[in-house]
Amino acid sequence: MPLCFVLLLALITTGCGSTALQDSSVSDNSDVSDKNLSLYEQSENQLYLDASADENPQKIQSSAYEPLNYDYQKSIWLPVFNYKNLMLDKSEDEFRSNIRKYLSDAKSQGYNTIYAHSRAYSDAYYNSSIFPKGEFYNGKYDPLAIMLDEAHKLKLSVHAWINPLRCFTVEEMKNVSDNFIVRKWADQKSDSYIRAVDGRFFLNPAYDEVISLISDGVKEIVSNYNVDGIHIDDYFYPTTSPDFDNQAFAQSGQNDLSKWRINNCNKLVKSIYDTIKSVNPKVLFGISPQGNITSDYASQYADVKLWAGTCGYCDYIVPQIYFGFNNQSCPFNDVLAQWESITVCDNVSLVIGLAAYKLGKEDKWAGSGSQEWIENSDIITRQIQTVEKSSAKGYAVFY
Repeated sequence: MPLCFVLLLALITTGCGSTALQDSSVSDNSDVSDKNLSLYEQSENQLYLDASADENPQKIQSSAYEPLNYDYQKSIWLPVFNYKNLMLDKSEDEFRSNIRKYLSDAKSQGYNTIYAHSRAYSDAYYNSSIFPKGEFYNGKYDPLAIMLDEAHKLKLSVHAWINPLRCFTVEEMKNVSDNFIVRKWADQKSDSYIRAVDGRFFLNPAYDEVISLISDGVKEIVSNYNVDGIHIDDYFYPTTSPDFDNQAFAQSGQNDLSKWRINNCNKLVKSIYDTIKSVNPKVLFGISPQGNITSDYASQYADVKLWAGTCGYCDYIVPQIYFGFNNQSCPFNDVLAQWESITVCDNVSLVIGLAAYKLGKEDKWAGSGSQEWIENSDIITRQIQTVEKSSAKGYAVFY
């Protein structure tokens, strides 16, 4: 376990309270029932699932599920690159043992919520008929169902973390079956639904078809698994270049590219929120944008003031305030205060994202504060103390 993970033990305390899990039967995914399944459905030999996956009580119709969530989040991100050791080439028993150990460690450190990567690159770390299996998922079992089972035994909340727009690299896409719509769109070699930026494909949210695909993927998860939330992070528009979506912008009739892109992201976020609530209104939806509000608008086209200040876009927002106290341009306390000032909707909780991965490293973009993370091993501890005195309803730590 990383040293920085252990350092938080003295400060973090476990949450209390939970709700009982309820069983039901698996149903077909309503989001693909009326579509051309040649676009959305995996071929039979790509599912790699045995009957035991459907017997897992966490893989059920979710509308009757009472989610397990906490008023004060103490969260940790479980990123896809961790699956290389936890999941790749592992049997079901080996994966279950690995994820149980990971979750038990998180629980012992006082965390109550896990943001578990479920779709990182237009792929799936669960049984999906819409997206292909992820790079590290080559077992004949359902990792999300197992993760939910083990987490809920420990009274840990699990939010399925997806990156809506980020896709495979150009080279990786060549190995994706053409049964999947992302591969079909990539093969069209048009400037429409999917574009390559610096060797990686990204979906273009200017199109309703793209927003529908992303929302269908969310509905697939919430309908078929006892997830407690859906979580997206800061991969919105990948570039400020007008070349990314010049065709769609020209057809839009608009004259302000920035405002148009911001509106596209708003439509995407609203669609995800509404999709979740249509299946189970109690499942939470959270967004984790960049900590720098100016950059959110200027480079990501993320309308964080709308999302944090207007009900109906998200249930919680997790700005990645990955700055030290002495950061020259974005000192932690100042940025925290900015986010407190814009999170004004009573139904949106502010949860602060913290950068434990920076401990012991130079912060080369911090100006005069570049050595702070090297010289002070207690930054995260002090930041948690600061958050606890603020109006925020929790924190999330990225290692």
